[in-house]
Amino acid sequence: MGWVANPWTAVAAAIWIQSSCGASYTFSIYSAVLKSTQGYDQSTLDTVSVFKDIGANFGVLSGLLYTAVVPYTRRSALPGSPSKSKWTSLAGPWVVLAAGAIQFFVGYLFIWASVVGLISPPPVPVMSFFAWLAANGQTFLNTTNVVTGLRNFPGYSGTIIGIMKGFLGLSGAILIQIYHTFFDGEPSTFILMLALLPSLICVLFMFLLRIYEVHGSDYKKHLDSFSVVTVIIVSYLVFIIILQNIVRLPYWGWMLEFVILMVLLASPFGIAINAHWDESQKFTQSYTIERGSSTNKGTTSSSYSASGDQVEYHELPSDEGQAHVTSDEELPHEEDKSPLQAICTLEFWMLFVIMISGLGSGLATINNMNQIGQSLGYSTIEITNMVSLWSMWNFLGRFGGGHISDYIMQRKGWPRPLLMTATLGMMVIGHLIIACGFRGNLYLGPVLVGIGYGAHWSLMPTITSEIFGVKHMGTIFNAIAAASPLGSYILSVKVVGYIYDKQADEDNFCFGTGCFMPSYFILAGVTFLTLLVALVLYFRTERFYKQVVLRRLKHYAR
Repeated sequence: MGWVANPWTAVAAAIWIQSSCGASYTFSIYSAVLKSTQGYDQSTLDTVSVFKDIGANFGVLSGLLYTAVVPYTRRSALPGSPSKSKWTSLAGPWVVLAAGAIQFFVGYLFIWASVVGLISPPPVPVMSFFAWLAANGQTFLNTTNVVTGLRNFPGYSGTIIGIMKGFLGLSGAILIQIYHTFFDGEPSTFILMLALLPSLICVLFMFLLRIYEVHGSDYKKHLDSFSVVTVIIVSYLVFIIILQNIVRLPYWGWMLEFVILMVLLASPFGIAINAHWDESQKFTQSYTIERGSSTNKGTTSSSYSASGDQVEYHELPSDEGQAHVTSDEELPHEEDKSPLQAICTLEFWMLFVIMISGLGSGLATINNMNQIGQSLGYSTIEITNMVSLWSMWNFLGRFGGGHISDYIMQRKGWPRPLLMTATLGMMVIGHLIIACGFRGNLYLGPVLVGIGYGAHWSLMPTITSEIFGVKHMGTIFNAIAAASPLGSYILSVKVVGYIYDKQADEDNFCFGTGCFMPSYFILAGVTFLTLLVALVLYFRTERFYKQVVLRRLKHYAR
């Protein structure tokens, strides 16, 4: 079972799940048909979109379920595997993935049935509920993949979270490529695909997601291999999106692009096989040397067991009452805070405020990208490509934020909140560029906003786990993430949507720079104030990072 059940295969499976579950980033593809078939004005459409955002970001339920079904053990515990209860054997990350798959299927299936006329248009609250339900499935999949990766590779939390969050951001572009290849011009069929595809992929891969011990292994090299493939995939997507904007491709051209994309997405499983083989060879060599030097010694590591030339990865035990190392080399840590304890801290609320502006303004931008483009005279293909490219910038922020934060932490000793402050400054500039409304502004402003928005999604869970601990990280982070849809509602509906409707004609359309200029100046001001909050957080946590977090990273490096 070592070739199937190992941490590298778990990473590859998580990448596939993340690549399929970002349906919330494709709202602009089917928002027009939803608006026309249901008879919505712009504010009503934004209201449904906000409930979609609430579902995609309010993942407290997924965090609570993950904590309940996935046991947690500190890695500073001494070796030993107590017997597992029947419940522990049956439970695991797959339970959370199954719950998310069901929500995806039911939510998007209802929306599709309403759009195509199988059922009469439901009241706005009912449609909003199913939009929330469909998008909330994303939090169950995302929480499982991120927290499982964080537990399996704690020494490079920024890198593994960057990979997971990066593919979630990239999934919007991947799903849009599937749309253009098979369902171009049929957004209602695309909604049906959103109900089926993520659910099917979850069922195929959910049993590969487990918690493993990964001690005594140079796993950074293999994580870098996943990162290289990730960069290749995003580069390929940028290339084909630009190509599609320049050349009118025949159907066989679309199919060829799709086949190449699938081959690239399959490559993480090749990396997983190679990584497992490399670990097998290293363990076999070390086991042979140690066995030859002393026949009285037992197994060399609690993380592996010999079986020929195989490596057997063991899931972590569920007992939290194990003895802890008491020497000077003990892994430094603060006590894991419960969700209630975390809520009572100032740092929790500072992160909450940063989420409201940093992510709320990003969601306001992607949700209104179609209308912003129309008001400024961009063509339909330009707007569609901008939505796809938004996923690229979102990905670069998520992926780069994780890697850069690991670099500045381990090489420079700079706390991660400093990078968060810098990304907020980038978003301020992006909002100002969109507000100005000059020709070509949407090729620059959303780039800065998208990168800053994406970086927050990799920085926030990492900072949360470092400040509050890993045990309840899924619940605490998702509680903080609830601020994102709140910010989206305030900034998208009450600011952007309200000002747009005031400027719109009787057909609910608005043209010219005045449609969005006032609202984006407001977004820029709010984001600047949030930048000051992030700067205060940096100074408050600087000592903690140096005394606890950096020592912990040095321990993992040893």
